[in-house]
Amino acid sequence: MDEANRIIRGILADLRSFVRPGITTLDVDRLAEERIRAAGGVPAFKGYPHPSGGRDFPGTICASLNDEVVHGVPSASTVLREGDILSVDLGIRREGYFGDAAATYPVGQITPEAARLLTVTQEALMCAVAAAKPGNRVSDIGYAVQTHVETHGFSVVREFVGHGIGSNLHEEPQIPNFGEPGRGMRLSPGMVLAIEPMVNAGRPEVMLSAADGWTARTRDGSLSAHFELSVAVTEDGPKVLGEPVSAVAA
Repeated sequence: MDEANRIIRGILADLRSFVRPGITTLDVDRLAEERIRAAGGVPAFKGYPHPSGGRDFPGTICASLNDEVVHGVPSASTVLREGDILSVDLGIRREGYFGDAAATYPVGQITPEAARLLTVTQEALMCAVAAAKPGNRVSDIGYAVQTHVETHGFSVVREFVGHGIGSNLHEEPQIPNFGEPGRGMRLSPGMVLAIEPMVNAGRPEVMLSAADGWTARTRDGSLSAHFELSVAVTEDGPKVLGEPVSAVAA
């Protein structure tokens, strides 16, 4: 799993220079798939079944632009423009195990408020990682995210959560990004968690796109950012799998 996430880390790092005005989200998708397959992996999201029986997910990545929170569908008609922010969520399967991570990228020069949203979301992720240690409970992770995000005047999405990961892409436990501390499953060595704050500049409510059945947007049209790491719980504390990536510092 460490190697699977190292592949993802490398792709996400390369996207810092690849994501720019004028390219499409399908361009990003194609690059990611080429890199995954060249490394001996298989895209984990492509063909993923719709939870309500709609069409399977068509992309290698989830490409969520501006007010899109998660599960944006890559498209040749979605052209990146100066000032956009683009969230890229990427999962792979390699040798029977999964990796999953995400980052949000500035497209050219973005507004100070958008930059602050990216920074706070990434900081919230690191607060959550620090809470993923033996003896803590699942809700301690969400509490760390919510506390940091709301202190900075942003809001946490409730409808989508992090998850366990291993020989399946999505496993128990579910990991909300909000809640009171000291509740839920106790964390123990050997668990691997995909921790993924989704943070809105405005209100927390989201809505599902009727056009593709996948893309979730902020209900008030505000910007949204998403960062994710796969984290192993060890006797010595949390271990981030794969190489760390910082889209904000690009």
